[in-house]
Amino acid sequence: MNQRYQNPPVLAVDMAADVRAYLELMRLKNVFLAAITVPLGAQFAIGDKWISDYFVEVFLQIFAVIFFIGAGNTMNDIKDCEIDKTAHPNRPIPSNKVSIENAKKFTWILWFASFSCMGYGAFMLSQSGMSWLPLVIIYFTAVILMLSYDHGPKTKNSGLIGNISISLMVGAVILYGSSSVSAIESTLAWWTAGVVFFTNLAREIVKDCQDIESDEGIRKTLPMTFGLQNSRMLAYVIIMAALVCLYMPYWKGPFEFGQLFFQTPAILMLITLNGPLYKGDDVLVSGRIRAAMLLGLVGFIIPMYV
Repeated sequence: MNQRYQNPPVLAVDMAADVRAYLELMRLKNVFLAAITVPLGAQFAIGDKWISDYFVEVFLQIFAVIFFIGAGNTMNDIKDCEIDKTAHPNRPIPSNKVSIENAKKFTWILWFASFSCMGYGAFMLSQSGMSWLPLVIIYFTAVILMLSYDHGPKTKNSGLIGNISISLMVGAVILYGSSSVSAIESTLAWWTAGVVFFTNLAREIVKDCQDIESDEGIRKTLPMTFGLQNSRMLAYVIIMAALVCLYMPYWKGPFEFGQLFFQTPAILMLITLNGPLYKGDDVLVSGRIRAAMLLGLVGFIIPMYV
């Protein structure tokens, strides 16, 4: 009698714990950041028109990106399970919340879901007589970059090349969003993608500085060959490149120069990173770069409505 009434709650708790573990494998913060950039790419390309004319197409590509990033992060955790025993012991695989075998099955499910969403969205564009090829090209380029990061050439072991591969994928999400509404030619989308690419590249380098001890003997990163301080200074130079991309839409259009005011928080947050970088406060720098990236995107959105 007691077992009859106690088992369902226990089962529910176990199932909830399993769901949380799989969601953690996907890294929801990264997934969320990537997902919101898809409608932003559409917004930067054609404004509010995407809501009335391309809502389903954009919605499909949001989930294509969610499942894509989730699959990539899960693959990364599978490959890094030995590193994570030291660097991130609370991650689902090293903490035994999810077995490697189940993580592999989960990866295949996510890849299938991502491809299905992308494929149907491309089909909808073709049926409307719109250009669908850029969407497909960006998607499969990202697939190649993702697979080569952990498999084949294993660019994750190639220092700066691996950082660039990841950052290209992150920056391409903006262009993927604009291509989901068949407007890949949008200059604002390209400059925004440049901001995202360079800020993420700087952050990847800083994260490698943070993980240099746990990566030792397992993978080769830029700080190991170029030095910690040199890598941090390179990250700051790359941040300056991001600021150039941030400035361009206010110089060349479509925004007015005075509207650059809305980028003040992001600009100040990035410019003042030289001090924390010099002190080697990699955790602080990584968090601020992520925050500045979000503020920069918001700074692009506000001028569209004022």
